[in-house]
Amino acid sequence: MHSGVLELALVLLLAAVIAVPVFRRLGFGAVLGYLAAGVVLGPDGLGFVQDTDRILGAAEIGVVMLLFVIGLELSPSRLKVMRRSVFGAGALQVATCALVLGGLLMLDHFHWKSALVVGVALALSSTAVGLQLLSEHKALNSDHGRLAFAILLFQDLIAIPLLAAIPLLGGARNQTLHWQDVAVAIGALAVVILCGRPLLRRVFGMVARTRSPEMFTATALLVVLGTAWFLQEAGLSPSLGAFLAGVLLSDSEFRHELEAQIEPFKGLFLGLFFIAVGMGIDLDRIAAEPGMIAAGVGVLLVVKFGLLYAIGRIAGLASRQAMMLGSVLWLGGEFAFVVFNEAQRALLLGSANHDRLVAIVGLSMGLTPLLLIALLRLIGRETVAKPDAAPADEVNPDHRPKVLIAGMGRFGQVVARLLTAQKVPFVALEVNPDTVADLRRFGNQLYYGDPTRPEMLRAAGGAEIAVFVVTMDDPETNLRATRMIRRLYPDARVLARARNRQHAWRLMDMGAEPFREVFGTSLELSEQVLKLLGVSEETARRHVQRFREHDEKLLRDQYLVYDDEAAVIQTSRDARTDLMHLFEADAGSGKDAPPDR
Repeated sequence: MHSGVLELALVLLLAAVIAVPVFRRLGFGAVLGYLAAGVVLGPDGLGFVQDTDRILGAAEIGVVMLLFVIGLELSPSRLKVMRRSVFGAGALQVATCALVLGGLLMLDHFHWKSALVVGVALALSSTAVGLQLLSEHKALNSDHGRLAFAILLFQDLIAIPLLAAIPLLGGARNQTLHWQDVAVAIGALAVVILCGRPLLRRVFGMVARTRSPEMFTATALLVVLGTAWFLQEAGLSPSLGAFLAGVLLSDSEFRHELEAQIEPFKGLFLGLFFIAVGMGIDLDRIAAEPGMIAAGVGVLLVVKFGLLYAIGRIAGLASRQAMMLGSVLWLGGEFAFVVFNEAQRALLLGSANHDRLVAIVGLSMGLTPLLLIALLRLIGRETVAKPDAAPADEVNPDHRPKVLIAGMGRFGQVVARLLTAQKVPFVALEVNPDTVADLRRFGNQLYYGDPTRPEMLRAAGGAEIAVFVVTMDDPETNLRATRMIRRLYPDARVLARARNRQHAWRLMDMGAEPFREVFGTSLELSEQVLKLLGVSEETARRHVQRFREHDEKLLRDQYLVYDDEAAVIQTSRDARTDLMHLFEADAGSGKDAPPDR
């Protein structure tokens, strides 16, 4: 069983399927479920897996993909909005925690280079666990939630140069750095940064025109893994290569499509990575050195909590809010596992210390949800979800796009132009790559992607959207997109382009508000005809408005019987008669006198 690839895959998947829902139900999060599954399956558990290094090597692809997705989300404009919180509070947290923890490690006879790497690694907190805890307790929009997000964002950024520096520090442990190694590393970075953006956009543009989803997926994986491999060959971290690829594509028209394509692979491999980390936790080491491990966990939590509390107070948080900030971010993070593995590979960390540090970080992640529950009971829950006004430099959820336009043909472009003129932020998706390229040349912000795919809607921020505008040319595609939106986001408003009355009725079945594509233009033309025949401008406008109201009522009446053709025909005849009588009554009352001949 141990040697069979199929059996091993089945065991890993079964463990994840069982452990993750159970831990989510208990409020501990998916990450802890994966870690627990790994502990049970590993050499110190049931022993289903003995060769954990082989699995960990393959599972690190998940970390590479995570860095790519983080790069996609870190556009320069987003960093500019959050610059004070990110580079102020975030930098202060990492620097102070790394300095204190690294100093303590040096007192424990760590080499200064090892203490530097491990100190920064321990300063990082789990993005996955931290954001999940904030979300579960409805604190993402609270003062401490926004500050926690900014700090986590800086930690994600600082993890990149840390991973890049480990091979160089390892090669220079007892000697001076070779300038050739530095030159190769800098040259590789320059190639990726200078040539990556135009080359990658051209490649994805060519692949998108093939209209082959599987080819786009294959190309996305090739770019992520290829860039990671290229920088790895240059002596740098493969995660750095994936991150740079994401940043280079963060403002491209393919950003959301790439995120949608990579997300399933990232989640799967990242889960496998956490399982492998759990397998690597040395239970024998914990059993043999319980005092040392417990002391390490205690020092990590106390130091980070104290410094985070102080930073929260400096940032203007109330005392309870600062305590909540510390209790969400005092744990270790998933990047620490990556750093420890890289440090061990670069001979900066011995096997025994590696095992101790992995156990300390893993236990801190396991204890944090429990400690947070205890803290909430101690200080009360009312401060957690109390949203105050966000500082001007932080991301305010109200400034995020609340409108998504699905389809940027002639219909959607008019909507987009009006929203742009009113400075209303929106997200636009278009499945035709040529249309995307043409409109972006004129400064339009839209993205390549199919709005009928659920993963595409999620990647485009569908959970934050209040109004979906569905304007694609093909009626059946419009119906598929509307059906998907209503299923995923039942509380959102959906305004949909309708080809004709029958199409409008089917959209109304799904709870969408239909807008017939030629109805308004036809009425404008009719008004102009009346004026050319001598009807006064005011009378012509009143006639058209009355007809619009009458026809909208007819559309709703026929919707109730649209599956009965005879009833629809009879309703149309009755409506025509009523409309004629209505206009005759107006003419008789002198409201709409006929023009002079």
